[in-house]
Amino acid sequence: MKIHQALYALLACLPALPVLHAAEQPNVIVILADDMGYADLTCFGAVDMDTPNLDRMAEQGMRLTNFHTAAPTCTASRAAFMTGCYPVRVGMGDVIAPRADGTVSPSRVLWPNSPFGISADEVLIPEVLKKVGYTTGLVGKWHLGDPPAFSPVKHGFDEFFGVYFSNDMKPYRYYRNDDLLEEPIERDLQTKRYTTEAVDFIKRHKDGPFFLYLAHAMPHIPLAASPEFRGKSKRGLYGDAVSEVDWSVGQVFETLKELGIDDNTLVIFSSDNGGWLMRGEEGGLNTPLRGGKGGTYEGGLNVPTIAWFPGKVPAGSECKKLASQMDLLPTFAALAGGETPQDRIIDGHDITPLLYGEKDAKSPWEAYFYYFGNELHGVRSGKWKFRAKNVLKNENIYYGLWRDTEMGDSPMPPALYDLSRDIAETKSVLDNHPNIAKRMRGYMDQARNDLGDSLTDVKPTNVREIGRQEVKRDFPK
Repeated sequence: MKIHQALYALLACLPALPVLHAAEQPNVIVILADDMGYADLTCFGAVDMDTPNLDRMAEQGMRLTNFHTAAPTCTASRAAFMTGCYPVRVGMGDVIAPRADGTVSPSRVLWPNSPFGISADEVLIPEVLKKVGYTTGLVGKWHLGDPPAFSPVKHGFDEFFGVYFSNDMKPYRYYRNDDLLEEPIERDLQTKRYTTEAVDFIKRHKDGPFFLYLAHAMPHIPLAASPEFRGKSKRGLYGDAVSEVDWSVGQVFETLKELGIDDNTLVIFSSDNGGWLMRGEEGGLNTPLRGGKGGTYEGGLNVPTIAWFPGKVPAGSECKKLASQMDLLPTFAALAGGETPQDRIIDGHDITPLLYGEKDAKSPWEAYFYYFGNELHGVRSGKWKFRAKNVLKNENIYYGLWRDTEMGDSPMPPALYDLSRDIAETKSVLDNHPNIAKRMRGYMDQARNDLGDSLTDVKPTNVREIGRQEVKRDFPK
């Protein structure tokens, strides 16, 4: 008896091991809008939108007002979110798009019938979480490659319902896991269909832990909304589509509450890139940020983001520190008791201290790089942002986005912006801060040596290969 007491006393003195049991592992839901602008939510300054559910999410959680994607287009930004790495790191900066005539063209996004996609060697969020007992599901848009090699169920997802590409690409089909389910798609009912599937996933896996990635098609063009939402907003069909996405968010929260699992669920809402300005009334607003989708001004990558986790994320709070979608993989791994891959470079960081509102929490990014495809456009460090020369011209050529009456299509000189005073990037202070500019150029040199830069023809030293497969051409008439 005395031996047992002594042994118990000895064990009681040992430090507890950081092992999470299933009951302690939070469910994780990421809801991703497509092409939603920074100023498209009331809680982010919209005056002509009605987004009550997302506003309530912000009231009960945290607005991340300096939260960036890793690219201003969908394929690259989604690759970064899933892997925790810059797109160029995983070979997903520039890709090749096939044409119906058998030729190919450079592209910043994957198109149907492309032989490329996310490599099987990459470790994605669902794979990290599955290792520690999570059930994983994707509902909605994938955009990381064609089946069969690049099917989500071959990259860590237990369940998949949705589409492989953007809703302006053909063929546009619903898949369930590896099986073609439905063609053509009723676009007007797409948001509702995704919501039904997401709610069903949550109900079936309520005992958790689960990871759900709900990737909406809206408000990417061609815009659509179900009859209940059409014509109800102040922003035309774009506003209708956003309102229905907001409704969808509300349905997710209602389900969590009904099942009694809301207190143990982390929900992140974000967008894959900024609003598409060239679409006019069919695109989003990024006010007060400059630029939008397809460009590396803040409007292309700083996206409306909200975090919600009762009792953990402070209600009604705001995080102004620089963070990124690349940070989500390390953060989810830490919260789930998992591990970030140790055999490769992962660019993202665990931002749990930021999400939990810890007093001394700081941005983990000493330098944050702005890539467009394989081109290095700029770098951010603290309040400073440096842009390389001639960037605007290249963006104009590719996307036709920048109808800047002052600049036109003219080549641009290097620029340095103090974002704490000039978030709209209107006035370069390069000449006033030569030492800051020198430091920022040094950061860019480091990035070029690491990740490469096609603008200056510097080859990378630490990047991995894109995935490849043989594909059967299937171009619709």
